[in-house]
Amino acid sequence: MSTLSRRALVAGASASGLALALPHSAAVAEPAAGTAESAPAAPGAAVAYAAFRLVRLRPGDPAVPEVTLPEGYEFVPGDRYHVASRAEYYSFVRGPAAPDGIEVSVRWPGVTVAAVVHMDTRLRLRRDRAGRHRFAFTLPVTQPSADANQPTLQIWSHPDISPGMYYKLDHNDPDRVAGPWTTVAWPANQARSQLHQLVAAHRILVDSGLKATAAAKGHRWFVAGFETNNTLHVDNPPHWHISYNSGSDFNSPTHNTHFWLDAEAKNFYNGMDVTGLGRLRHYVGDPARLYDFAGDANGGRGELVATMTIREDGGIDIAPPAGPVYALAAGRDGSLIEEVTLLRDGRPWLRVATEDRYRVGLMTLRTRGLSHPAENDFTLLRYDPLTGVLV
Repeated sequence: MSTLSRRALVAGASASGLALALPHSAAVAEPAAGTAESAPAAPGAAVAYAAFRLVRLRPGDPAVPEVTLPEGYEFVPGDRYHVASRAEYYSFVRGPAAPDGIEVSVRWPGVTVAAVVHMDTRLRLRRDRAGRHRFAFTLPVTQPSADANQPTLQIWSHPDISPGMYYKLDHNDPDRVAGPWTTVAWPANQARSQLHQLVAAHRILVDSGLKATAAAKGHRWFVAGFETNNTLHVDNPPHWHISYNSGSDFNSPTHNTHFWLDAEAKNFYNGMDVTGLGRLRHYVGDPARLYDFAGDANGGRGELVATMTIREDGGIDIAPPAGPVYALAAGRDGSLIEEVTLLRDGRPWLRVATEDRYRVGLMTLRTRGLSHPAENDFTLLRYDPLTGVLV
């Protein structure tokens, strides 16, 4: 599966296109933010969708550019499809499928655009020599739904997509906030801590054999954080996931955990959505049991995969059925903001800390072996700061 397809899958891309109408009109200007205008439509024609993201050279007050589309294409109506932040502007369009792309023209007085992003790709900018704030680009229109274009909005890195595992890191920038995140304080502690915890959880799933066991069944773990810029996926309050798909994707029976983080980035609640059961609620000390939906055991939920319990220190105990118990625990300062401690069978095992320089695309992972210095490690993840693609 390609990187683009993998990201569309996580974004919840529909497997089939939607039948919507095509416009009669010629090129139209982008509607002002807050409107739901769209061009007149011809009934019954199927359409394809595309999104683009204009990245400003320098953040500034949120603003809306003038965007013109060719004959036969229109903007998807609704506020959430046309969003301005300090760092960028994104918009969605629809019309006849055009794999080779359509010509999109932009005029944005007073703003210099550094790049245009579509899905995992930086599109080529063609600047107008006669107007320093005018440019054009070619936008492929191929996706079956607006939701399938969510990767355009996201900056995700995928260090491990392999049998038994879908592991992604979310890179968040306060200048990119959108939707409900514009009305709350920037979750600096949670955005930082989630990366420590994601790295630690992945390490536990590999070392414990839980990844290998899932792979042998054709199942997978889904390890992912939260993002603060996507109005199509209102991913708040701050939370992250160690979920289990009893199959290859979220179309399979799933135990989908949501570990909510408080202001000190401690886990305090797990809202676990279970196929056929809805949301099960777990707090500190409440064991959350994940099953594989294979066989009739445990009321039809199958065999036990792992038990996860939120700890008093805000961490999480992760227990395979045959042991030993692993723990993602607080760091030396008693929080999970600066670092996390990993325990194995009750004994100190590793200390993990990360630093994400999201504006240059460089993430450092520092691991210290607490029992064996041979487990010390320093890893640099380099990624495109506008797409998250690892380089």
